[in-house]
Amino acid sequence: MDAARYVVDALERAGVRHVVVAPGSRSAPLVYALAEAEADGRLTTYVRIDERVAGFTALGLAQGSRGPAAVLTTSGTAVGNLMPAVMEANHTGTPLLVLSADRPEELRGTGANQTTFQLDLFGEHVRFATDVAAGIDPTSAIATALSAARGRLEGIPAGPAQVNLAFRDPLTPALDGSEWERLSPVVEPVPLVELVETPGPQAPPPEARSPEFARPSTSHRTVVLAGHDAGPAAEHFARTLGLPLLAEPSSNARFGPNAVGPYRLLLAKFGPDSAQPIQRVVVFGRPTLSRPVAQLLARADLERALYVPRPVAWFDAGRRPELVLTQWDQLVGFAGYGPDGWLDAWQDAARAAEQSLDAVLADAAEPGTLGGPAVARQVWDGMQDDAAQGPANLVLGSSNPVRDADLAGRPAPAGPDGGAGPVRVFANRGLSGIDGTVATATGIALATGAPTRVLLGDLTLLHDSGALLLGTGEQEADVQLIVLNDAGGGIFSVLEHGRLAEAPNYAAAVERFFGTPHAVDLGSLAAAYGWRHTQVSTTAELAAALAPPVHGRSIVEVAATREGLRELHARIASALSI
Repeated sequence: MDAARYVVDALERAGVRHVVVAPGSRSAPLVYALAEAEADGRLTTYVRIDERVAGFTALGLAQGSRGPAAVLTTSGTAVGNLMPAVMEANHTGTPLLVLSADRPEELRGTGANQTTFQLDLFGEHVRFATDVAAGIDPTSAIATALSAARGRLEGIPAGPAQVNLAFRDPLTPALDGSEWERLSPVVEPVPLVELVETPGPQAPPPEARSPEFARPSTSHRTVVLAGHDAGPAAEHFARTLGLPLLAEPSSNARFGPNAVGPYRLLLAKFGPDSAQPIQRVVVFGRPTLSRPVAQLLARADLERALYVPRPVAWFDAGRRPELVLTQWDQLVGFAGYGPDGWLDAWQDAARAAEQSLDAVLADAAEPGTLGGPAVARQVWDGMQDDAAQGPANLVLGSSNPVRDADLAGRPAPAGPDGGAGPVRVFANRGLSGIDGTVATATGIALATGAPTRVLLGDLTLLHDSGALLLGTGEQEADVQLIVLNDAGGGIFSVLEHGRLAEAPNYAAAVERFFGTPHAVDLGSLAAAYGWRHTQVSTTAELAAALAPPVHGRSIVEVAATREGLRELHARIASALSI
């Protein structure tokens, strides 16, 4: 118990305010120490019975709070279930601390129950891993792990860390009165508003977000590409230099007058054979969403620069084709300012494309046939109404939802101060998996205290259905899941598999292995876990479902179909290419 209390003290000193607990026996000393700390108002704990859910909930807590969060497990397979969340945290640079309880040294390698080799289980996915033997003060290990997780070790990006803690019996406090009095009989959760943190050190420093700089001496037809986690610096850069901004939804730079909505379908208009071909590309963040962008960045005839002001984990040195720049003035000199008519040409193309997209989506909006782009457009626009009421979050599921938002999400106006508005957009783009989306969104909502809408597909929901479970007495977040239910995996319809599905000899195989059809009753699933449920099939019904403020836990199921999805995207591409 003394060692466990040292751990909690070190967590508190390092600014950790959120700890997710997946219950188990070997981790019991830490559980009781955390319960004591929560009773004293020092931090908040959350209980999840599924370690994978616990890991992604902690990931969301860290991302939402912009500070480190911890997840605690018992020994054995429990630790292994954290691997997906740790991998995502690695590639997104999220400060996630794994506290894995373990058997003492004398039991390891003996065949003792629930005993395996836990140190370095996560390999290169963690920034730091250490084993603390039973009876040893863990304070230094916790401090070092959190420094590594925050990105405070020179040349090492922020990311996950592991401290493996061995405990000997007894694993519970003594019942002689001296220990038990440390814990109140009734533990009230700490009010959430007291635990919302200000941006931590892994956020870009203010001078990197909106520095002032002089107009460069050169002019180029440059585009600014804002990938995942680019931040508002990308918008400031593009606006100041008069350059078009091509911003993915989770860049949190998709706002302001220079942002171009359906940019990926407009790239061909500015290709090498056009009247105004792109000459240079400046990249902020990590682009992940579309093949047209990947093809743009692969063009050897273009000069390309990637802005990396601090270490990142998502690529290895020498493995990117762009010129990697770390200084703002270098980037300004490379990009130059936009020549006369360059930004205007993109803005004119964007306005025409938005009108064409509206027309195609209106033609396709029949009851029961709502497609992803139309739903994404409606949800994205609705977030602006949420913003009028204060801070709000939008979480985008992988596969089609985030791509639909990238296609159909109209750029938001700049905030009152010229920066981003109060809506923060999240997506698990580190490895782009569908796992853990509901849990991540729940963590984000808990950390921020802001209403959180989640746009996701039915398979993404089913993959993380365990995250719908909330134990009795656990803190409830304001989360609304908007589930596009087309009874399977729609993204494969718009890839090469969709073409194969049109061939009689491949149709059945494509549907079974890639369409993965199902007949799950989402209303019953919601009821089983205590979520409110509404099913809609028209744009009017969806608008009505999205109109009330997000309060508590609810699911809006959008009845959709995969039939005609490939044709819809072909019509959109054709309409926007005119």
